[in-house]
Amino acid sequence: MTEEERQHHIQTLELRVADLRRRLEEIGIVLRGSLVERWMPCGRKGCACQAVPPRLHGPYLQWTRKVDGKTTTVRLTKEEAAAYRRWIDNGRRLDAVIEEWEQTGIEAAQEIRAK
Repeated sequence: MTEEERQHHIQTLELRVADLRRRLEEIGIVLRGSLVERWMPCGRKGCACQAVPPRLHGPYLQWTRKVDGKTTTVRLTKEEAAAYRRWIDNGRRLDAVIEEWEQTGIEAAQEIRAK
């Protein structure tokens, strides 16, 4: 590869980084963790949740995350869960942008070393 082609490829990578910056600006609130829907028994004798087959209570919407190495769970309303879901999705989008940005750096580093 000629020096001119190498410089062109690096300029292309810099344009990709500019696009990644734009994508970062579109990401709003970021939240880590998982959103789950659970159905659970209550433990009361004679309740339908204790029958065979059981008719469990729920759904209960829960946000689960790690805090200082321990799992923490919070029960949410439907409205809260909708917001949390968007924010968790933003976290995944952020991770994808960062991964692509890092890959761009690796490509640039390889391009410079490929003399």
